[in-house]
Amino acid sequence: MGPAPGARAGSGQVLDPHARLDPGRVPQADPRTARAQRRRVRHRSRRAGGDRVHRRAPQGRRLPVPAPSRRPGQQSAGQCPSRAFGDPGQKGARRRPQRDSPPEATTIVGSQLGGSEAPLAIEARDLEKAFRIPTNRVDSIKERIVRPLASREVRVLRALDGVSFDIRQGEFFGIVGRNGSGKSTLLKLLASIYRADAGKIRMAGRLAPFIELGVGFNMDLTARENVVLNGVMMGLTPRETRERLDAVIEFAELEEFVDLKLKNYSSGMLIRLAFSVMLQADADVLLIDEVLAVGDASFQQKCADAFHQMKAAGKTIVLVTHEMSTVEEYCHRAMLIAGGKIQCIGDPDEVGRRYLRLNFEKGAQPSALAAAQGSDEVSLIDARIEDRDGVGLTNSEHGSKLRVRVTLAILRDSPGMAVGFIVADADGTAVFQFGTPVTDEEGELLELAKGSRVTVTAEIENLLVPGRYFVHCGVTRSTGGAALYVHDCLDFVVYGGPPTTHGLVSLPSLISADVEVGSTR
Repeated sequence: MGPAPGARAGSGQVLDPHARLDPGRVPQADPRTARAQRRRVRHRSRRAGGDRVHRRAPQGRRLPVPAPSRRPGQQSAGQCPSRAFGDPGQKGARRRPQRDSPPEATTIVGSQLGGSEAPLAIEARDLEKAFRIPTNRVDSIKERIVRPLASREVRVLRALDGVSFDIRQGEFFGIVGRNGSGKSTLLKLLASIYRADAGKIRMAGRLAPFIELGVGFNMDLTARENVVLNGVMMGLTPRETRERLDAVIEFAELEEFVDLKLKNYSSGMLIRLAFSVMLQADADVLLIDEVLAVGDASFQQKCADAFHQMKAAGKTIVLVTHEMSTVEEYCHRAMLIAGGKIQCIGDPDEVGRRYLRLNFEKGAQPSALAAAQGSDEVSLIDARIEDRDGVGLTNSEHGSKLRVRVTLAILRDSPGMAVGFIVADADGTAVFQFGTPVTDEEGELLELAKGSRVTVTAEIENLLVPGRYFVHCGVTRSTGGAALYVHDCLDFVVYGGPPTTHGLVSLPSLISADVEVGSTR
């Protein structure tokens, strides 16, 4: 015999199905069932409110805030998967009024994707991050026991202060800045390694970070096991990671070491493996720090080819680097950060020029000699690079005039000497050389007496392509042989000029082309 109509299985109580028609009767349910229903209701309410953003009220209450209005070309939360970090729902988070545009201090310069209406891949608003650094250290256990309640003085280091920007899907976005400007901190906020003190980040799609060497690797596991582990951490299934294992190992060129524990790998092998895992994850958004610079030449070429392929495939890539040539070659837009704030954002060429000016501002102290350089015959006591007005500088714009000036002290009588210079790039390749013998007004070689000083000035037209260069100085005797040679006595940076990825100098040229209509020969 089945249960009576209206009976709840396992409840131990029979309810009349028509009782709800009688307003005077209220059915009495099992208390355990009521508690279960309340739990389900709370669970549904939490799920329904998971995407809502709250702001902490001044009195400590949490009040709902309407979702920000959607701008043209921007997808809503229901149109693409997104995630938000640093919301006030997290403990200790602070909120500032939301802004739909970068701060007023940010300079917007022209960009290649300025008019793009592609959906947003990354949206960052009012990001703040600070670190508390103790100023008084406790150096011993005894001091900790004797002074357990001693106050610890701290200073606050503000790494990011009100950073706001947007990155659209398919955009190659570069972030540049001096060491300590907040670039890596920003990248770690985007990767959810750090949590913002205030602000909001929304990201669409699957993320693959490549920030620090060895992050996510277990050094006691083999390369094969770490590939599977990292693939799962990036959102792939174990089956998908095993299917891509051979491609990962082949790209990293580690076929012979696939079953070797990572603690026995060199740093170069770890980088190749980490970069290969990131590529095979096939993520929508890739975060790449400047750790790629430590790879060998062949691997860097592989990375360059991979960058071109990812750019052609429409991947969203955020690249932090100091190499402006890389930014100018790959990036659609770039952003300059200084002191935790955005200085300018937009065209990579303009951002690069401002970055170099920030690094090597005009009027800064010229590069100092590491030590007194010389021999028993002659000594180099001063070297500097100047502009036409004699102001020392450490950077020079392409196409401008610059002067190389050195001062030599003669330590013993000399029948004559010549002074020469070699300009080399950062790889040590000599670009050009120039020099002169020390002569009088009539062009006769001068005999130099002990205690005299010789100042040699050379004015050159800067036709070098952007990059860093070094000046070597040498002194030769008139009778033959070197009296002095100083390696890297000066260094300077060239910025601006026509974009180029080949060669070391940009010589002026006049090119013409003749077309004969209708001819196939």
